[in-house]
Amino acid sequence: MQLQQLTYFVAVAEARHFTRAADVAGVSQPTLSKQIRSLENSLGTPLFVRTRSGIDLTPAGEALLPHARRIVIDVANAERSVHEVANLRRGRVRLGATPSVIDGLLPDVLREFRRDYPEIELEIHEAGSRVLTDQLLAGRLDIAVLIVPLAIRSPDIETHLVFRERLVLASPADDPRPEHISVADLCDLPLVMFREGYDLRDVTVRACAREGFEPRFAVEGGEMGAVLRFVEAGLGHAVVPEIVMSSRGELHRSWIENPPLTREVAVAHRDVESLPLAARAFRELLLDSLGAEE
Repeated sequence: MQLQQLTYFVAVAEARHFTRAADVAGVSQPTLSKQIRSLENSLGTPLFVRTRSGIDLTPAGEALLPHARRIVIDVANAERSVHEVANLRRGRVRLGATPSVIDGLLPDVLREFRRDYPEIELEIHEAGSRVLTDQLLAGRLDIAVLIVPLAIRSPDIETHLVFRERLVLASPADDPRPEHISVADLCDLPLVMFREGYDLRDVTVRACAREGFEPRFAVEGGEMGAVLRFVEAGLGHAVVPEIVMSSRGELHRSWIENPPLTREVAVAHRDVESLPLAARAFRELLLDSLGAEE
């Protein structure tokens, strides 16, 4: 029993006429009749009987018809679904990113992708780079925008550097620091610190250690939004990416120098060929929008 035979069978059953069914199916009448005979031979029973008024289904044909219709429809739907996905009319992208990237960079990229592919579902996960790396390895994310080098190195993950970002000191508006400070100037400042697992915590602690002191935490354990709100409330200062300061006019920014603090942001994913088509399209837009470095 072949799909083509079932398609011809349904056409004859609906038209109740071999010639009209052949026209509908786009084949010659002898070709259609031959396929129907082959189907009947494979089933071991006639499916049609000729009458004075034309063609009728036999009891076997009546029994086969609903199943044949369902198979033909299911195959057509499957082909349409694959076509839609192949042409990026449907699909899903599971994207992970660090809080600063989500807040400062992703909205414009997501808006552009939504404009070009309105039927693609976007699933966003916000977390630190360590968690995002774990999720990539576990197959729970397609793409992640995170900080490199990765805490967990794996040959299964490709990374593409997109930019280097400066870190600055965010201070309450009524307690401004100088426009330029050094890492050593952090020694006596109460700091609002991110929770364990965030790269910004590690970067800050390591930078202070290189200068020979341990930072003093006023509050710790927050996410990006909470840390910035705590600084606004006057609870302390925080080392944050410069990009998140653009929407925080109520905070004072000081550039950290001697040495400057920076970190590298990359787009990470498994082998490109293993990515769903929708994720590949988003990856290309992401790399283009963020200016991937060679």
